[in-house]
Amino acid sequence: MEVEVKFRVDFEKIKLKIESLGASFVGEELQEDVYFSLPFPKLLRVRKIENLGKSFLTYKEIKDPGRNEEFDELEVEVSDFHTTVEILRRLGYREDVTVRKRRLVYRLDGITFELNDVEGLGGFLDIEVISEDVEGAKRKIWEVAKRLGLSEKDVEPRLYQELIREKEGR
Repeated sequence: MEVEVKFRVDFEKIKLKIESLGASFVGEELQEDVYFSLPFPKLLRVRKIENLGKSFLTYKEIKDPGRNEEFDELEVEVSDFHTTVEILRRLGYREDVTVRKRRLVYRLDGITFELNDVEGLGGFLDIEVISEDVEGAKRKIWEVAKRLGLSEKDVEPRLYQELIREKEGR
C-alpha cells in the first residue's frame, strides 16, 4: 500500500530542510502526466519522465477518497508514451488533464520525499511510505513532517488534476 501526504510548500525552503535531515538525493525527473477520465476514486495515467527516457502506465485506486492518502497502485513501464496515450484514446478513454512537473526525489529511513514544482500550481511535497501497516506509515510521515516544520494546515488533500481543473474553471 502506498501511503502519502501532500503538502503545499515553498520549493526552495523545503528542499534545504529535507537536505538538512540527511536525506539522500536520488535524482531529478521532468514528468508529463496525462490523466484519463475514470469514475472517482479511480485514476488512470500515462507518465513520461522526459530526462530519463521512460514512460509508465499507472492505475491507482484511492482507498480514502476524503483525504487522498492511501493508494492501491498498479504500474507498468511502456515503451512509447504517445502510442500508449493513443491506444487509450482509441479504447474510448477521454483525456482529462495534463500535469507537468519537475520532481526532486530524496530518501531517508524508508521514507520517500518527492518535491514537485508543478507547472501553473507551484511547490508541493509528497511524503510517501510503502507499507501494509497504514497507521504506522502515517505516524512515520507525520513525525518527519513535523521535523520539516509542516502541519495539518499545510496539507493539500486535492490531487494535481483536481487543482488544475479548478484553475481552468472546470
